[in-house]
Amino acid sequence: MYKTTKTAPLNNKYLTHVVVLMALAITGCAKINDVSTNLDRDNFKHYFSPTKVKIVEKEQDLAGKFKFIGLVEGESCQEKAYHAAPNEIDARTEARRKAYQLGANAIIFSQCVMITDDKAAKYCQASTVCYGRAFKVEQEKK
Repeated sequence: MYKTTKTAPLNNKYLTHVVVLMALAITGCAKINDVSTNLDRDNFKHYFSPTKVKIVEKEQDLAGKFKFIGLVEGESCQEKAYHAAPNEIDARTEARRKAYQLGANAIIFSQCVMITDDKAAKYCQASTVCYGRAFKVEQEKK
């Protein structure tokens, strides 16, 4: 029915090559734990800092005691004509981040302006700039 054939035993040289290749493959993956990323505590604090600054419409809406910290501005820049258009959301987010860096937890925006064809700022085709006043509002104790 079935014809069986004898296979030749593996020669020593071939076996040595296989063992060496397997060892190289295994040791080549051994340093996977040496990965560098930008995930660290400071990056998370920086990324989420705008959420800690509340946008308020007017000073009368600030609850409790508050202190004026300073003026801030944020910019959204369109560097090249084919890049996304500048927008108020990004400009406000940058202003909130700067307010947080000053120690503020509230901001009142006075205005946002769109600047097109700005000859002075050669790095932006167009930009949106938002201006605001940063405040430190005393939190109510519970």
